Amino acid sequence: MKLHINNETSRLRAVVLGTAKSNGPIPTLEEAYDPKSQEHIKAGTYPKEEDMVKEMEAVAAVLEKYDVKVYRPKVIEDYNQIFTRDIAFVIDDKFVKSNILPDRDQEIEAIEHVVKQIAPEKVINLPEEAHIEGGDVMPIGDYIFVGTYKGEDYKDYITARTNWQAVEALEKEFPDKKVISFSLKKSNSVAKDNALHLDCCFQPVGKNKAILYKEGFLIEDEYNWLVNFFGKENIYEITRDEMYEMNSNIFSISEDVVISEKGFFRLNSWLREQGITVEEVPYAEISKQEGLLRCSTLPLIRD
Repeated sequence: MKLHINNETSRLRAVVLGTAKSNGPIPTLEEAYDPKSQEHIKAGTYPKEEDMVKEMEAVAAVLEKYDVKVYRPKVIEDYNQIFTRDIAFVIDDKFVKSNILPDRDQEIEAIEHVVKQIAPEKVINLPEEAHIEGGDVMPIGDYIFVGTYKGEDYKDYITARTNWQAVEALEKEFPDKKVISFSLKKSNSVAKDNALHLDCCFQPVGKNKAILYKEGFLIEDEYNWLVNFFGKENIYEITRDEMYEMNSNIFSISEDVVISEKGFFRLNSWLREQGITVEEVPYAEISKQEGLLRCSTLPLIRD
């Protein structure tokens, strides 16, 4: 398989979509990786497996409608395998394995049948001290945008997934790219104050537009850099509640087609005003785990 990912919006040809089958029992509060999951565990509203399976199959149907080759992980008994974006990412023709939370090691093994189709020299393992997840990594042409947390209290945040060492590792691995890092706000306890990954508060869409949540960024100058990069007139600003509902975590099949949650009424109207076809799916149950459509997909090939 010849990988090719240079941005977030070119026509998608091949993708790994996660699975909610055999998702396992409701985790304990101690086992939850993020504050939104903890909220729903406490409230008794944690999503049911059958609902999440239906939501993911709706996404698979849309992808197949657009002739996208869809790979799925091998199902591991009683194991959460929904968020394939976390476990690896592709930049140009390289497949980079993430260094993620140790409890999640088996997830990459479940897509070994995909990795085996890639030339071994194109499969990259970053240094052990470089913590990174794919939700924090966005290739944008000559740039790689990376969400990070650089505080000395990094190890105290289970919600801090990408560190400064990972930013440096990407600079070494991709010397021809400009790696731009963005410091994100983290909270272990308040989901509305936590930008788990860069794609929880920012995402490019269409030809030159972006969805953005200002308060997800720790440093205002870094937020302003993004506004200047895209142009203020091309930015769609989301609210704190919309960030919490994961409005910036939709997924582009092309510059003209996106998959979005059917309840994102304001966002979906704006996208259509930009001339973008919106394929609406139900995804509100999966969003209870602080992830949505971009989190569930690992693109392998775009035009």
